[in-house]
Formats: sequence, structure tokens, C-alpha cells
Amino acid sequence: MAQSDHKKFFENLSGAGKAIGVLTSGGDAQGMNAAVRAVVRMGIYVGAKVYFVHEGYQGMVDGGDNIEEATWESVSSMLQVGGTVIGSARCKEFRTHEGRLKAAYNLVQRGITNLCVIGGDGSLTGANLFREEWSGLLDELLQAGKIDNEAVLKYSHLNIVGMVGSIDNDFCGTDMTIGTDSALHRIIEVVDAIMTTAQSHQRTFVLEVMGRHCGYLALVSALACGADWVFIPEMPPADGWEELMCTKLSENRARKKRLNIIIVSEGAIDSNNKSITSEHIKDLVVKCLGFDTRVTILGHVQRGGTPSAFDRILASRMGVEAVLALLEASPDTPACVVSLCGNQSVRLPLMECVQMTQEVQKAMDEGKFEEAVRLRGRSFENNLNTYKLLAHRKPQSELPHSSFNVAVLNVGAPAAGMNAAVRSAVRVGITEGHKMFAVNDGFEGFSRGQIKEINWGDVGGWTGQGGSLLGTKRTLPAKYIEKIAEQMRINNINALLVIGGFEAYLGLSELLAARGKYDEFCVPMVMVPATVSNNVPGSDFSIGADTALNAITDTCDRIKQSASGTKRRVFIIETMGGYCGYLASVGGLAAGADAAYIFEEPFDIRDLQSNVEHLTEKMKTSIQRGLVLRNENSNENYTTDFIYQLYSEEGKGVFDCRKNVLGHMQQGGSPSPFDRNFGTKIAAKAMLWISRKLKETYRQGRVFANTEDSVCLLGMHRRALIFQPVVQLKEETDFVHRIPNEQWWLKLRPLMKILAKYKTSYDVSDSGQLEHVVRNRSKETENVAI
Repeated sequence: MAQSDHKKFFENLSGAGKAIGVLTSGGDAQGMNAAVRAVVRMGIYVGAKVYFVHEGYQGMVDGGDNIEEATWESVSSMLQVGGTVIGSARCKEFRTHEGRLKAAYNLVQRGITNLCVIGGDGSLTGANLFREEWSGLLDELLQAGKIDNEAVLKYSHLNIVGMVGSIDNDFCGTDMTIGTDSALHRIIEVVDAIMTTAQSHQRTFVLEVMGRHCGYLALVSALACGADWVFIPEMPPADGWEELMCTKLSENRARKKRLNIIIVSEGAIDSNNKSITSEHIKDLVVKCLGFDTRVTILGHVQRGGTPSAFDRILASRMGVEAVLALLEASPDTPACVVSLCGNQSVRLPLMECVQMTQEVQKAMDEGKFEEAVRLRGRSFENNLNTYKLLAHRKPQSELPHSSFNVAVLNVGAPAAGMNAAVRSAVRVGITEGHKMFAVNDGFEGFSRGQIKEINWGDVGGWTGQGGSLLGTKRTLPAKYIEKIAEQMRINNINALLVIGGFEAYLGLSELLAARGKYDEFCVPMVMVPATVSNNVPGSDFSIGADTALNAITDTCDRIKQSASGTKRRVFIIETMGGYCGYLASVGGLAAGADAAYIFEEPFDIRDLQSNVEHLTEKMKTSIQRGLVLRNENSNENYTTDFIYQLYSEEGKGVFDCRKNVLGHMQQGGSPSPFDRNFGTKIAAKAMLWISRKLKETYRQGRVFANTEDSVCLLGMHRRALIFQPVVQLKEETDFVHRIPNEQWWLKLRPLMKILAKYKTSYDVSDSGQLEHVVRNRSKETENVAI
């Protein structure tokens, strides 16, 4: 990689002579182990010594065997384990001055002046106080004769970097905390299971989820399963809510809905600050409606289980970033926290985040709930606004009357989350006053007239269903263009929403090109990316890719376990993705692979040889297994069979090989919480754009849109959801291989190599700038966090 002037590479950062302590503190969260593993391996990689501090601050105060030097191998097999392997404890002693004095002594004894703390706001506040007191504590130790002058000078300041590990997602400054996505996985698994039994008996279920004073888990799981009602601390229901809720539940039953789901956050309150309990809601439903009602309290199930792919990648990125932040820290830089904003890792001053997190609680205590929602950040606010849009059907009399017809269709291969997007689009469209039409079987079905009106109730229960209920085909519209134009005219379609992959993008380009010949296509058209391959230009993420990643990660976990049992075994696994290496690369990072072969990073026989040698060396250690991923189209000659045979031959006597082609299991399955939520929010935003464009382009009794900006793709780009004209994306696309020319995730590849012990170059130009916490404006921000 060429080292240009404006690029910054971490080779220039050395950890030689430095010691880093890593600890997990407070409540455990899935993904903490992935963060610990990344800190240990990145620390060792840059030449620093890394120490585990067992049992959180308690271990730091007690010292002894609790502070233990970590090795490369000691973090092997941690990635897929939930909770925290190094232990966590709530420590009263560290809150006292004496406790912190003991902790300082124990750290100085080992020369540790860099701390990486993984925990919630309490743990991070404690770390910051420790840092502020550090020089005073050393002076005290000097006076007591426990350390000498040389130690005081050598270890004069303490650097601290925090990572937020908490399932509650209650920390300001980051869109997602480590553990939140996994907790949502647990909740959604339970809700999906409960739905089948509730449907059988026509029951109402009240589910209580965790989250303390933050309603994030309740809100997002309500969005992800289409719950009838949700109670969260940030949005206490208005007086008289009991009657309103019962009316809504009975209306749903009258519409032939066989079950009701009510989600309650454990900290839910009413407008008088009185707590609302799940038992109270159950009694209410039984008394008012006589419905058969059950309560399920999810409890600590939400903290358990394997971390999701998202949490592993988030924690791995954060862990590497934390080590970089420690290497760059100076006595003048404030303690920082590494966090996620949109799709970027950022560094923020720790105390700014803590202060804002405390302000949320203060606003709630004072009854300023709108203020509290704003302080929670744009991601929370957008979830809440989307929920309000979709949850309650307004009576016909309250809906605006638009007289516009909007058609929705799926194009390309099925992707989990497509149905959530269709449900969201249909319901937002109806709320906007439009008549919504569903097209079956993509452009092919459209040409055959497979189009009919779709109502609010028709999409009930769609969020949790995988695949495409509308039916989808890869066929492009060009060969049916005249028939599609005729169907647009017959059904008087004024706007199109296309949910799909690369074919949807090509299809919109073809419809745009046909505008010169057919006026019918002079209407607003928007595309929402949905494909497991994540190969659509203009968007960092596509609906369905997260579900596929989780399928790959789960399978790799099982395969690794089987390899650990037999010893000295290497698995070659083939993933989908066409020419796009996203699933292989990011799946490799989440599964802890040794290598991932992709089309975007050409490889030759020498690379294969060096990988075999690397695995041969690995087999001499205590980690006697290997995992290699290969994207299906990474190279036409180095096929999965070829690589399998090469490894088998070269590894003779050292390791044996097995191969596994994952195939269509990556496309199926129930959508992950991320895909349900992403699909729901992105389709709602697309629908609001259509409404705005319809008003703008309505002239003399008809819709006429022929500008380039009336055919857009809505995508997630770095920190925001943005609309980009399809025409402008042409320069960004490699049409032969159906991938974008530039792909953000290629920057994650060096992380996988570093964590697998390969020497590599890593561009860190994006990191290093300490930013400040941005306060959300009171007006709904245009840029939506996911």
C-alpha cells in the first residue's frame, strides 16, 4: 500500500515499553470478550505488554493473581463466548480513596499506565476519577515509602480509553453499545416463539424486557416484531391510556388478528411518574376485555448467549481503535471513549458523554420527556418517530386525502427483511393518504398485471418473516418495458418504490432511460437496497446482509467447535456474494478466520503458500484449528476445490482439511433485529420522500417528474441515510462485476489479518481526531442514524 502524505499508518505507532491493562466492569454484555481479544491482540501486535485485570475494579484493588499478563493464545476461542471470560464485579472498595490507592500501587508494580475499561457509565466515570487522582495517589505511595521517585517520574500519568459494554444502549454519544444487538436477538427469538403459541390460543402476551431507565430495547423490539403497544420510560402514556390501549387491542381482534403483543420496559412509568408493571397491564386487559393474557419476563436471558455478528465486529473495531487511542494519548488529551456513529468509529471525550447521559436522567426526573428523547440521540429519536408512524392506524377521517397511487415491488434475489420494508412502506403510505399497490414477482409480474391494492391489515405480522412474500424475480424491465408502461397507465401509478438488490438498481436505470419514449415513467421512483451480497452502490448496508452474516457466523462457530475436537484441522468455507467480498471479509472478522479470499483483493499462488505456512506454524501452538473463507467468485481458477486440494497436499502430516459450501442457507431464515429495524426505517423514509416528490411534481391535475433527482437510491452512507440520483451512481459502479468501485468494508480487512497474526499495513487516517458530543437539534434531524 503506497504511503502518501495525507495518509496515516499505524506502523509509525509503537507500543514498545508500554503496558496496557484491560478490564470489564459492571453488568456483563455479549461482545465484551471480542473487545478484550481485540485489545490483547492489537496490543501485543504493536509491541506492548497487555494484562488482564480479572473481576473488574475488584481485581485491580486486590492485585496478586488478578492482574495477569495476557498472551496471543490466551484469547483464542473467546470471540464466540457470551458474557466476559475475565470476570466482572461491582466494587464498593474502588469507590473509596483507600481502594484506589491500592489499585494504583498494583498497577505501578507492573508498569501499567494505560487502561482500557469496558463497561457502563458508572465504570467509565470511576476510571476518569482514578485518572484525575493518579499523580496525587503516586505522591501518597511515595510518602508511604511504597514506591520510589523513579517510579513517580516514569509512571507520571495514566491514560484511559473506554468502550461501552451494556445491553441497555443507554450511553449518549454512541449509536450502539456492545451487547445491545445481541440482547435484541434474544428478545426477538423469544417474541417469534411466543407468537406461534399466542396465535394458536388467541392470546395476549405482555413481555417485560430489560433496560433500566432506557427504553431502547423495548422500543426497537416493538418495531422489530410489530407489537401492538409499547411502554418505555421516555414516552409515558397520556392520562386515559388504559382505555385507549384496550380499544386498540379489541379493534385488532375484530380485524381477525389472533394475538396481541405488548412490550414493557422494566423502567416504564406513567405521566405521574408511577411505575407501570407487566402484572398491572395484564390485570387491566383481563378486567376490561376478558382476553386470555399471559406475562413473560425475559430477565437475564437477554444478557446471555452468543454475541451476534454485529456485536463481534463492533467490539473488534472498538478494541483495535482503543489501542490506537492509547498509543496516541498524551497527558493533555482527555480520557476518551471509542464509539459508533452511523457506520464510523469515533473518539469522544468520556466526561462529555457521561455528563449528557446524566442529563437524560435529570430531564426524565423533571418530566421533560421530549428533551430526554432528544438527548438520547438521533438514533433513538428516529426509532421513536418511526414507531409512532407505524403503530397506530388513524381513522379514515383523520388521514390526508392525496388521490395518489403508489406501487411497491421486490426485485432480485430474496433477502431477509424485505417484508419488514414492504410493511413499513405500505403503512406509511396509507398514513400519508395514498392508495398502496403491491406488485407480485418483480418486473415480470408487473408486465403481466400482477398488481393489486394492499391495505393496512394485509401486511400485519410481516416483519418477522424471511424471504419475499410479494415474490421476487431477477428479470430486468427492458424486455417488458411497453407492457409495464401499459400497467402503469391502467392502474394510474404515480410513484414506484423498488426494494431489491443490484437488479433493482439496473432496473431503475432502465426505467429512467425509457422516460423519453414513455411518459408513464415520468413519476418519482426510489429504490431501497435489499440483498445479502451488500453490493449495491450508494449504500454501506443492504437489507438482508446482517441476517446472512449471522448465518455464516453461527455456522463457522459450529465448524470451529468440531475442528477443536478433532485437532489439527483446517476448514475451507465458501460464502455467497457474487463478486462482492463483503460476506467473506466481514464474516471472517466475526468468526475469527485465518484468511478470507475475495475478488477485490487479488491473490496468487504465493499468497496461498504463505497462508499454508502460517497455518502450519499455528498448528505448533495450542490453537490447533484453522478457518479459511472464500467468496464464491473470488477467482475463477483458484476454486474452493483447488484451495482445498492445495491445502490438503501442503498440509500433509501437519493438518487435514475439510470443505463446506454454505449455499442458500445464507439467504433464508428469519430476519435479524438489525435487518427488521433497518428495513422498517429506511422504507418509511423512502415513503416520506415519495410523498414530498409527489407534491412537488403535481401540475395541472397530473404527476410529471422528469428530472434526474426524481429517480433515487436511498442508502446508508457513513453517518447518514441519503438520497442519491441513480444517474450519479453510474460512475461509482463496476457493472461487469456488479459491485461499487469503492467499498468501505475493505478497510476492515487489515483488522482480520492483524487479529489472525499477519503483518499488514493499516490505514488509520480516519481515526485519531477527538470529536465532541453533538446535541440533537429539536427539529427532527434529516440525517437518520440506524
